[in-house]
Amino acid sequence: MAAVHVVRRLREAGDWQREMDGILEALCRAMDCQRGILFRLRELPGQGFAQSVSAYWIDADFGGELASPTVIVQSIINADPLLERLQEDERQGKVFAGHTRNLEGFLRTDFEKQNIKSFLSVSVFAHGHLWGTLAVNDCVAEREWTDEEEATLHIIALAIGDAIEHSPSDAHASEVIRRTMLQASLDAIIVIDEAGSIIEFNPAAEKMFGFPRSDILGKDLLDTIVPIYYRKGYASGAEYMSGRGAPMVGQRMETVTQNAAGEVFPIELTATEMRVADRRLIFGSIRDLREKLHAEEEINRQREKLHQNEKMAAMGSLLAGVSHELNNPLAVVVAQSTLLHEFATDPQTKVRAEKVRAAAERCGRIVKSFLSMVRLHPTEQAETDLNQVMRSALEVTAYGARSSGIVIDTDFANGPLLAMADADHITQVAANFLINSQHALAGVTGERRLKVRTFRSERGNPGFSVEDNGPGIPEAIRSRIFESYFTTKPVGVGTGIGLSISKSIVERHKGNIWFEEVQPHGARFVVQLPAITGDAAKAGEGPARSSGLRHALIIDDEPDVAASLSDILELMGVKSRLVPNWTSAGEVLGGQMPPDIVFSDLRMPGTSGMSIYRELLAERPGLAQRFVLVTGDLIGAKAEIEALPPQQRPQILEKPFSTLDVRGVLAAIADQAAGES
Repeated sequence: MAAVHVVRRLREAGDWQREMDGILEALCRAMDCQRGILFRLRELPGQGFAQSVSAYWIDADFGGELASPTVIVQSIINADPLLERLQEDERQGKVFAGHTRNLEGFLRTDFEKQNIKSFLSVSVFAHGHLWGTLAVNDCVAEREWTDEEEATLHIIALAIGDAIEHSPSDAHASEVIRRTMLQASLDAIIVIDEAGSIIEFNPAAEKMFGFPRSDILGKDLLDTIVPIYYRKGYASGAEYMSGRGAPMVGQRMETVTQNAAGEVFPIELTATEMRVADRRLIFGSIRDLREKLHAEEEINRQREKLHQNEKMAAMGSLLAGVSHELNNPLAVVVAQSTLLHEFATDPQTKVRAEKVRAAAERCGRIVKSFLSMVRLHPTEQAETDLNQVMRSALEVTAYGARSSGIVIDTDFANGPLLAMADADHITQVAANFLINSQHALAGVTGERRLKVRTFRSERGNPGFSVEDNGPGIPEAIRSRIFESYFTTKPVGVGTGIGLSISKSIVERHKGNIWFEEVQPHGARFVVQLPAITGDAAKAGEGPARSSGLRHALIIDDEPDVAASLSDILELMGVKSRLVPNWTSAGEVLGGQMPPDIVFSDLRMPGTSGMSIYRELLAERPGLAQRFVLVTGDLIGAKAEIEALPPQQRPQILEKPFSTLDVRGVLAAIADQAAGES
């Protein structure tokens, strides 16, 4: 009855090994034994074949101490004649039964240690080979085993062998694992035979290449996923994988492949040769590199952009220093040429002085334009005629257009087209449009034409446009043309910052800039600025108030600059005292008539204009309200100036300064003095 129960239990069990503890307990209790063991014959690394323990049960209610079953290795068997004979009997399926006192050698010692009195053991066969043995032990008394007990043990051993044979084998488990890995792999896996036919194509491969597995199995690798231009000269996919001088088998490499739609894309391929029975197979693992390469391109693009930003930052610092050095001599040239124009009696000398002054002021505006690109904050704006802006831009770019045979059509609005703008900056935008159009027309055969137009929109907004009949801008890149460092021009022709700077300038003027497609081909860039409001006025408008502004203090370590400013002030009725080195307010101002206005250079050895201003603000606030900071570089002091409350910020006179600039500052100080009174 115990045997029937065990056989049924083994047949119903999903995993016979999990049932062995319960089966051994049921068997031992039915046969009144205290121990049950299932031994397994297996190979142990470095120890040869050994009889190890697969499962065992010991009666916990038994009064004596029972030791765990012993693993018997091959070296022990070889040294003991009884064990050698027993090993042979087990292979023949003979029963091993008896009493411990009748044994000799290793087994007697081991059994006595485990308190075994009587033992019964039968062989377990599976797949036609000795798998192990099933044994029961009586640890209470010596007993003679009955035929019924031996038969029961035989029946259960047969049932265990049958369960082993019907359970998943190691090979089957490996196959399940292999199939699961194949299906779950994120990489495409393709296996071809020695003829190049595809015999395996996993789901990832289906997704990557667009071929259904059922359609591609049996087809040649060469005719499916190998790019057409690589197929010539190969008879099959296997030959292609073996290669001519550059085999792919046994390599990890980057190459290209082709999907069902004919798209060629980059991949990483790892190919391995396998031998299965008498067949030679090639196993390929494929990883799509498109996303990786796109990510690398984006990283490189961002790295290059960061590098360019760092270069621009360094250029800004350089420009700041250079502008300061240039603006000092330019300030002298402007001031002295102005004075020469005022005092010259010869008309020809006056004309020449005016030309020198105009050229120097032009240089100063160029320097300020460079700085404005770096500091990116709104510049002082005045009423500007966009018609004149476009004429100036055309003058700058005229030579390039003439030498390239480009015809320029102009269509200007009637009368002055006024906008609140910085004329030099807006001229820079227009010139950039004209230069870009000239570059676009360089490769055009036939008539090359530019159309320059100024206009006023229906809402009254002034604007201008530059149009060319070149190849235009591809739709795919139109969204990026205003990005920094993005250019379609050849290396050495463009930097990719022109349109970006133009966009920045227009946006600082609260205007709009955009691109329009021209039919049948060409490009048009348009700028539109806000209309002038009723309360807009020109910068520096109004006469200087000389009343109350009779004495000036000029603090500057550059004697020529200080003297030039003093001469200009002299023309306006303001007497000046020059101080090349500032020590303290008490020392410089003590015992002297208090000045009506203070001019101080921003950068000087040992101190700065901002330090002097803070000292005056703390000790003589009334004088600080009449303070003018003279500088050719606002970048160094920009953060400090903007950190002050608006009502405490000093007036600014940028180098090189003209008589109009000085008059504007005096007017502002005079207005402020009038408001205080």
